[in-house]
Amino acid sequence: MNKCYNLLLTLCAVIVFFAAASAQKSFTPSDYQRADSVADVFGKSVYHAVQGINWDENNPYFWYQTLTPEGKEFWVVYAEKLKKEKLIETGKLVQQLSEIMKKPVKNEDFAPVNGTLSADGKLFAFQVDTIIFEWNRQKNTLKKNGTKAKNTPDGYWGERAEDHTGPPVKSPDGKWYAFIRENNVFIRDTAGKNQVQLSFDGSVGEYYAAELFWSPDSQKLAGTKVRAEIPQYIYFVESSPSDQLQPKLQKRYYPKAGDALPISSPVLFDIGAKKQIPVDGTPFLNQFTLGNIRWHKDNRSFTFEFNQRGHQRFQVVEVNAASGNCKVLIDEKSETFIDYSSKLSRHDVDDGKEILWTSERDGWNHIYLYRGDGTLENQVTKGNWVVRDVVQVFDSARQLIFAASGMHPGEDPYLLHYYRVNFDGSNLVELTPEAANHQAVFSAGFKFFTDTYSRVDLPATTVLRETSTGKILFIAEQADITALLKTGWKMPEVFSAKGRDGKTDIWGMIYRPANFDPKKQYPVIEYIYAGPHSSHVPKSFSAAYRWYAGLAELGFIVVQIDGMGTSNRSKAFHDVCWRNLKDAGFPDRILWIKAAAEKYPYIDTTRVGIFGGSAGGQNSTGALLFHPEFYKVAVSSCGCHDNRMDKIWWNEQWMGYPVGEWYADNSNVTNAYRLKGKLMLLVGELDDNVDPATTVQLCDALIKADKEFEFVILPGMNHTGGGKYGERKRRDFFVKNLLNAEPPVWNEK
Repeated sequence: MNKCYNLLLTLCAVIVFFAAASAQKSFTPSDYQRADSVADVFGKSVYHAVQGINWDENNPYFWYQTLTPEGKEFWVVYAEKLKKEKLIETGKLVQQLSEIMKKPVKNEDFAPVNGTLSADGKLFAFQVDTIIFEWNRQKNTLKKNGTKAKNTPDGYWGERAEDHTGPPVKSPDGKWYAFIRENNVFIRDTAGKNQVQLSFDGSVGEYYAAELFWSPDSQKLAGTKVRAEIPQYIYFVESSPSDQLQPKLQKRYYPKAGDALPISSPVLFDIGAKKQIPVDGTPFLNQFTLGNIRWHKDNRSFTFEFNQRGHQRFQVVEVNAASGNCKVLIDEKSETFIDYSSKLSRHDVDDGKEILWTSERDGWNHIYLYRGDGTLENQVTKGNWVVRDVVQVFDSARQLIFAASGMHPGEDPYLLHYYRVNFDGSNLVELTPEAANHQAVFSAGFKFFTDTYSRVDLPATTVLRETSTGKILFIAEQADITALLKTGWKMPEVFSAKGRDGKTDIWGMIYRPANFDPKKQYPVIEYIYAGPHSSHVPKSFSAAYRWYAGLAELGFIVVQIDGMGTSNRSKAFHDVCWRNLKDAGFPDRILWIKAAAEKYPYIDTTRVGIFGGSAGGQNSTGALLFHPEFYKVAVSSCGCHDNRMDKIWWNEQWMGYPVGEWYADNSNVTNAYRLKGKLMLLVGELDDNVDPATTVQLCDALIKADKEFEFVILPGMNHTGGGKYGERKRRDFFVKNLLNAEPPVWNEK
């Protein structure tokens, strides 16, 4: 009771503050602190929402955690028994955990990972930090049960894999090792007595790669020969290293749009004959990638995938193991781009006798069935809707499970549903029919799955379903937002309006502050991320969305929109971005905001701000360059301001290859002279995702054009919105330029 009473007092204080803050003309540091607090207050006011579904790898049960007014609780559900029981006594466990770790552990901080339940259900093992613990569920006792090595930090995301050398690859029959020596392919017997050189033309500049692939019968060996490129790097100065006074120069492997790439050619060796079988790689030289080598189990051939440079052609190619002849099985083409990074999916049925393949060739992303010889057998799914993921294929049953969106007329077309269908397209069964965004997690063997479904305006429900029918077998949890509503929290609104063509519905959401007063006028701030690789407006329930809560509570209405050029709609909807990233869906976004303002007069379209990071950094600056009549204030973090300066895979995917004049036409740097309105740029000096030089080059162009702007460089930071300091600068900028109020005087606190 005391916890609940104290929480209620906190919530009341927050509401009182925001009612008072709405009338003030200046802000203090404590105002921002209180704005920061709402996300925490809101988040801790949602009870019985499931956090983390953990199915056992072998048994039909799952465990999860949830929040109650008393704190965290952990539950296990036995799918076959339709039985739910407490997994642990959290209070007792946390007390014992504190004693073992010799430091206080609070209920709200307890976050077990890698949890497993013993077969008899008596013991629950889990990991905290590097320590493995075991909880006896019958005795309510905890003991330390070993340690696990600390996870090593992930390396640089863009590092090129070392393919010159590698460990020897053992043949399936255990008789041979294949390996690289002096850029050529060798084999030796496992006893180390016999060694044979299979290739003789490898060199430093044109070498055989160490990733080698044995045929199942150990009689053939496949791989690639690589023509090396001159590697390209980005450089940056770490101005303030922690271990020395002087700066450090850093570099990262970083090919940009238009740069040369390594070229791989398929190769084949006959082990019995101790010779190379020629494979003509000439048709595949103009490549972005060539890889994913797979042998058929019957040893007849292997396949590889060829992604042509420019991403307008993608092929699945078969190489005959006896002759080395190549045959194109699937030849995917597009006049714009093939969304290889997000949509392509391939499954070989029954050792490649058939192939399931996804394609947008009919204008929507769908599944197709090919015969093993490359003949199209039938289209599995069809309609004005989008296959989002092929979840599982059952070869013997000739069925598959997939996720899709847009099948229900009148429903938000981005809401995810799950379906089952036969290979021939018959017997389409919807497994998750509720009008919500569904997140499914399947059991081992796919007999059951959990389904957590919600919308931004519908709290989450988690159920157990039967995979064959979608039938609900058990309701695990239903989120309770009673306490959340008492805080004054406002439910986000899903809103749609017609786009630039007057026909297509554009979808987004409106987020209002807790102290919202419909009689007031509110400036509107759009959070933008128009990266074409996906859609970005949230679809599942949350009490406090990352970029919205604190900013809104300072006196703004915050919106997010998926305009044309983003993914998960039709191919035509997506193609708007082709060689045209500066468009960023702005004609649709502006119409959407105007439609919202027409419905809600308290939205002031004379005071529109925008912010975003990475692609959103490019977009938000572009708003002031290309649409200054509507957008007045922008804050751009770590922006890709010139696509010629950014990573190769992302930019050539949408802007094409070779690099053409349209790259410059879309560049914020080239168009810097257009700037109107108020602009703030932020960048981390060690950004290895988007070259920080692109932001500095934009600054240079703005200065040369005699434009006013603000620039914040963040020492030691990588690809970031700026952390706590960057968020403060962003808020200050909007408070000053959209609310016409004075931000806090930070140096006097």
